[in-house]
Amino acid sequence: MAIRRVSLPALLIALCLLSSVSRAELVIIGHHGGPDSITVQQVKDIYLNRSSRMPDGQRVVAFQLPAGNSMRDEFNDLITERNDAWLKSFWSRQVLTGKGHPPREVSSANSMKSVVSSTLGSIGYLDSTLVDDSVKVLLTPEP
Repeated sequence: MAIRRVSLPALLIALCLLSSVSRAELVIIGHHGGPDSITVQQVKDIYLNRSSRMPDGQRVVAFQLPAGNSMRDEFNDLITERNDAWLKSFWSRQVLTGKGHPPREVSSANSMKSVVSSTLGSIGYLDSTLVDDSVKVLLTPEP
């Protein structure tokens, strides 16, 4: 078996090309009638039942993708800093004690975009490549 040598410049070019391939980003989206921005802490507070209002005072309606969805996992890692098992237990306790209900679950990213665009005071999350004029990007969290 022959071993092929690769020149250093060719290797550097290949690495540059690979690093320039953009990875999709998670973005927090909202209804056009809502606030123009939101902080990570405000989103965390909404999704952990610590706040029921958007920054502009509107009553919030939070949406989430189904368990096992990679965007949901990324959202939980970046925003709530909790895993699905912890969140399931947390929301079971909240419902049992009458303190709240989990974010409404939607079946897909397209459903997320559709429901957020048509629900005043709504918040959700999407892959940045799926955002269009129907929703407003409120936050692009840093990994």
